[in-house]
Amino acid sequence: MDELAITVIGPDRTSIVADVTEALAGVGANLTDSTMTRLRGHFTMTLICTGPSASAAEEALAPLEGVVTSVRSVSAESDKTDKGEPYVVSVHGADRLGIVAAVTRVVAAAGGNITDLSTRLSGSLYVLIAEVDLPGGSADELAEQLAVAAAELGVEVTLRRAESEIL
Repeated sequence: MDELAITVIGPDRTSIVADVTEALAGVGANLTDSTMTRLRGHFTMTLICTGPSASAAEEALAPLEGVVTSVRSVSAESDKTDKGEPYVVSVHGADRLGIVAAVTRVVAAAGGNITDLSTRLSGSLYVLIAEVDLPGGSADELAEQLAVAAAELGVEVTLRRAESEIL
């Protein structure tokens, strides 16, 4: 069975999620993971699904007007047992160039893996929220390094242990 990574980008409109997912369901695509959001009037989604071939998924999405799609086959995720400890990094401050690059570089240097990241600009306030998996025992050192980066950027950064989520 094929596993596919699919991206869809276009102007936001009513029914776009229904149109995309209906087209994929029509060719037997089972959505296993997805993320969808609106960014400044543009809709974007990334999906991982199983079932159809890449060409069948491309054909199913082709009739959708006004969107750009990409479909590619991907390898199934390996069964990782050591995912690290879940944390959340939050950044708030005046918008400026390089915030995401600096914060993510500090996390990477600590061996952290960013599993989800979103940013939002509201007026001049810039907000970054990142979910990260950290190697055991590295949170205190990372917090210190993030404080240094925050001072250089002129923003506030917090690191906290993520709450367990019930799905």
